[in-house]
Amino acid sequence: MVDFHAHPIVVGVIPDQPPLVALTAATMARAVGSPAIHFGYADPSRYVVDEHADGSVRHAPVDPDDADEQWRETAETLTEQIRATLGGDSVPWHFHYLAGRPDRALTHLARAVDAAGFVVGTRIGKHPMREFLSGSVSVRLSHHQHRPVIVVPLQVVDWSDGLPWQ
Repeated sequence: MVDFHAHPIVVGVIPDQPPLVALTAATMARAVGSPAIHFGYADPSRYVVDEHADGSVRHAPVDPDDADEQWRETAETLTEQIRATLGGDSVPWHFHYLAGRPDRALTHLARAVDAAGFVVGTRIGKHPMREFLSGSVSVRLSHHQHRPVIVVPLQVVDWSDGLPWQ
């Protein structure tokens, strides 16, 4: 286990994610004296060519005919969303554009920066239980490495409408 005090936190982000995930990470980072927050986005349409000691990666498109530079625009958009959400927050933060499966990419980042844990958001969709069981990044993270995972709910469940898995 990595002590939370004085260790970074890794946060999984996606485009247009509600700001609550970043705000939760910042609150937690301040509370435990974290030196930094490392935001990571893993692009499944790209694969890792090289992993670097600082957690960054050199990546390439899975499709060799796909030479677009869309990933740069996504990186800029996510960086701006984080900047707009955190404003002048006192905890320094870094953004990492990763590649491949999100759980593996975030785990690599956490190892590289010696993170204490993860903060991720829940999926927002029509079938939350099916999505949870079939591909939740939080579940994969919690099963395949030793760091704690804090999952931020992004949608209010109205129990009067029935159970979420119905």
